[in-house]
Amino acid sequence: MKHAHHPELGDITLTAVMAALSDPIRVGLVRVLADGRERGWGELRAPVAKSTLSHHLRVLRDAGLTRTRQEGTRCFVLLRQEELQTRFPGLMQAVLDAAEADDVGRQVGVKDGPDAIRFAGRG
Repeated sequence: MKHAHHPELGDITLTAVMAALSDPIRVGLVRVLADGRERGWGELRAPVAKSTLSHHLRVLRDAGLTRTRQEGTRCFVLLRQEELQTRFPGLMQAVLDAAEADDVGRQVGVKDGPDAIRFAGRG
C-alpha cells in the first residue's frame, strides 16, 4: 500500500460512512479501534481471510472512518474519532452504543499481549 488516500474531513459523506458501517465485521473493527489506540493490521483478529480483512480496512479508510499509515512493511490503522465527532457530532458514539447493545461485530478482536485476544466491546 503506497500513500493511502484519506478523504479530507469536509469530503467525508454520511452516506459513505453509513455504507461502510453496513457490515458487522467493519462495525467490529470500529469497536476495537474505538479505544483510541493505533493498531497494526497483524494485531486485528476477524473470522475472515487476510485479503478480506484488508478489503474491510480499505472500505473504512476510503469512507474516512480510519487513517492508515505504513511503516516499512507494516501497516497501522487508527479510528478518526475526533475528526468524525467534528464532522458528524454524536454519530460515532451512537453507532458504538447501538453496536454494543446489539452485540454487532463481537467476532472481531485484537491481540493484546502474548496470547490474549480481546474482542470488540469487551475491554
